Amino acid sequence: MRSNRYGILFRFYKLTSRNIFIIHRMRRLVRSFSALLVVLSVSFFTLNGFGQEPIRTDTTPVKNADSVHYPVADTVLRIKNLNPFFTLHVDSAIQYKLEINKESSDYYWYLRNSPIGVRINKDNGLLTVRVEKSYFLSGKLKYDNEYKVTLGVQSLTNPKEKVDTSFAISFYNTDIIPSKVKPSVSGTLFVEEGETVSFKVQCENGSFPIDNITFFANTPLINYSVIRECNQDFTWSPGFDFVRETDSAKVRVVNLSFVGANRFMLKDTAVVRIVVKDALNYPLAVEEYNKQVKAVTTYILQLKYTFLQLDKNVKKVKTTRTTFDITGSATALTGSILNSSTNESTAKTGRVLPSVGVSLVPVKEAVAPPKTFDQNQASLIRSSIKRLEYMLRDNSLIGERDSQIMTKANKLKEELKQIQIQLIDIPIEITNNMTEEELNQYFNSPKVNKKYRIKK
Repeated sequence: MRSNRYGILFRFYKLTSRNIFIIHRMRRLVRSFSALLVVLSVSFFTLNGFGQEPIRTDTTPVKNADSVHYPVADTVLRIKNLNPFFTLHVDSAIQYKLEINKESSDYYWYLRNSPIGVRINKDNGLLTVRVEKSYFLSGKLKYDNEYKVTLGVQSLTNPKEKVDTSFAISFYNTDIIPSKVKPSVSGTLFVEEGETVSFKVQCENGSFPIDNITFFANTPLINYSVIRECNQDFTWSPGFDFVRETDSAKVRVVNLSFVGANRFMLKDTAVVRIVVKDALNYPLAVEEYNKQVKAVTTYILQLKYTFLQLDKNVKKVKTTRTTFDITGSATALTGSILNSSTNESTAKTGRVLPSVGVSLVPVKEAVAPPKTFDQNQASLIRSSIKRLEYMLRDNSLIGERDSQIMTKANKLKEELKQIQIQLIDIPIEITNNMTEEELNQYFNSPKVNKKYRIKK
């Protein structure tokens, strides 16, 4: 009985050893089943609301998580990596590969309105920019100027498939070009007193333009225009007393300094040297000349009226003496005729009449003595008038600014003085009741000219 029992145990042990994998697997299935029962129980109580809060649902529609989304095919031609702005330093180069969303071998690239030095490879869209400084020095390109370039890509198989867009490119330079002040005149000017100095103060702008201009002079100036900005006119007129008597060589040098500054207070100075020469005060000289001309003209009129009075006296005396001469001659002739008469009484009268004619000669000399002195004075006055009139014509002004004005004025002054000394003994009529036209008409009349003409 005991041996039988041991045999059964041994067989069971052998069976378990062979099937140990199956036993373990069954245990796992039991555990999994137990866990599933627990989950189902919890879900049952949750769905029936035992001790649980109400379920909150989201109203936003949710797509089915199990659905598969496929991307839409990219069929519209476009440039993927276009940069709308390029900024380059001068003397630099850049290569930029443009890409499209399709096979680039079937498309053609092109540019329009591109500045010099900007080009593109028509086959692969490689944008190349290479500019040299000579382009800017020649004026073909400008710094800090935005150039708008039109870029396009065209399909070689479909004429309607193309893209036209644009990008902007500008160039800059880090070299600082200084701005300069440049007057419109040379370094040295020569002017005379009374002349006007006028020139424009210009600026040659570099990297930073000149904002303001300051003016300095080595001597105080008056009546000049203030310069504060570029392209303004500087105007100055030195007075006639600007050059002093103590200045050497009768000149005075003025140095004008124009200092231009930009916003960073970088300055540039331009110097203009003005040499002012001593000159005649022309307005004052004209006034002096007119004064001398007026004095000579007035004295001529006085001499003409004096000449008229002297000429009238000489003419009156001459008329009286002529009357006496004619009367005496007529008396003597009449006496000669009557003396040959047969009548004794008439003959006696004829013998007496020649004596009467002879007796009129002393009467003529007593009543109307000859005015030889007055006639000589009239001749002298007339020659003086002619001389003064000639001097007025010979020393008249020529042009607006006659450089010999003071010489001519001095000549008139000296000639007038000599004539006055020469005629100092002749009483000059200061006042008269005749106009200048009447005096000139009488003085230039044919009878007067004939009477005082120099005879050979």
